[in-house]
Amino acid sequence: MGKKHLIAAEAEGDQRSLWGEAWRRFKKNRLAMIGMYFILALVIIAIATIIIDAVTGKSIYLNYVVKQDLRGRLKGPSPAHPFGLDEFGRDMLLRMLWAVRYSLFMGTVAIIISCIFGGLLGAFAGYYGKTADNVIMRIMDILLAIPSMLLAIAIVAALGTSITNVLIAIAISYVPTFARTVRASVLTVKDQEFIEAARSIGCSDWRIIIKYVIPNSMAPIIVQVTLGIAGAILSIAGLSFLGLGIQPPTPEWGAMLSNARSYIRDAWHVTIIPGMGIMLTILALNLVGDGLRDALDPRLKS
Repeated sequence: MGKKHLIAAEAEGDQRSLWGEAWRRFKKNRLAMIGMYFILALVIIAIATIIIDAVTGKSIYLNYVVKQDLRGRLKGPSPAHPFGLDEFGRDMLLRMLWAVRYSLFMGTVAIIISCIFGGLLGAFAGYYGKTADNVIMRIMDILLAIPSMLLAIAIVAALGTSITNVLIAIAISYVPTFARTVRASVLTVKDQEFIEAARSIGCSDWRIIIKYVIPNSMAPIIVQVTLGIAGAILSIAGLSFLGLGIQPPTPEWGAMLSNARSYIRDAWHVTIIPGMGIMLTILALNLVGDGLRDALDPRLKS
């Protein structure tokens, strides 16, 4: 009995040392570190705008971010307005900064929800196999057959346009991806010695799944979360661009692009700047995701 306890404890210790080694490899990837610093900057901006709204009673948001002043509409970048003014005379820099929290937090929350539900479904299917595996994975295959953006559009169209419904739509569309990722990882670890040791000392199936199987499957999950957030941000922007996501006057990069597309020839800044925001954020998340994949499994590095 003591030996089997020792095997399980050693597995946990090995996992901790693997994370430390992965972090050392990740730090050596300059592009991944640049992406990480960019994302950290966005997180700081998002938190700062929330604090500013709380401290000022949303006076900056109401008077400068959403309030219209048509006298200055479509003015280009200047010292007073580095990103220029939009079609309603609103400061583009402030709107870009306030839009960060919607894109970043909504994308993150949607993917966390997908990861929880998809991860549990994948772990259940991979651990128990047989009928449970066949039923769950066939349902996931059906959902995967539908393009994620099309599925999100259908869900939002059915439920109505709101932030909550957008989160639900994006979360559902990414559940199959996480279910397949976790199932594949579970299949590689469920028959290893430390899992057998945990069974032999009386651990329940769900305790084994939560304490041993999922933690030892975290590497691909973390990579998928990072890449999934990038995809979710793009989907949120796409839904808002189509008028199914965040509604004006709330600043959101996709909605800003949608409103500005009629002025692309007359005022380049109203379309280029939101587009650059989306592109750089997704690029940074993909750099971090690729860096994590190389750090957590060096064999995959080309």
